[in-house]
Amino acid sequence: MIEIREENVADHEAISTILREAFNGEDEVQLVNGIRESEGFIPELALVALHNRSEPVGYILFSIIEIHTEKGSIPSLALAPVAVVPELQNEGVGSLLIKDGMMRATSLGYRHVVVLGHKDYYPKFGFVPASEENITGPFNAGDSFMVRELKKESLKDVSGEVVYPSAFGV
Repeated sequence: MIEIREENVADHEAISTILREAFNGEDEVQLVNGIRESEGFIPELALVALHNRSEPVGYILFSIIEIHTEKGSIPSLALAPVAVVPELQNEGVGSLLIKDGMMRATSLGYRHVVVLGHKDYYPKFGFVPASEENITGPFNAGDSFMVRELKKESLKDVSGEVVYPSAFGV
């Protein structure tokens, strides 16, 4: 059984371990630590997945970013990272985290979310290439840079560039 809840300070070391194992390095650990210390951190959208109510086995983080448009800046969310311990990958834990996180983000009033991720994975959650919504970003990632409306037609009259906070290193 998988339970999803907000992270707490006691989870931080387990989360770092999950990130190291899932991504084979420290980059995502540093990203998460940087986001936690930033104004873009949303505690309600920093989630862990627990397997049989024990240690965390998965993690997802949504944080505030901006879309710069001709009319000004529009707040949005970045989904980064999502990680699952290797032994439970491809078992649906990541999908549960993404779906639960997007539900929570919607209930908090957020209208859209961007992700830089696998172009064959995220469309099953409603993500489309950001270029289809006239959204650009700091990456040359093609269809791997994606966006999803959490509120229908929330990007209808929006076009612009996603600007990430310094924690992202872009």
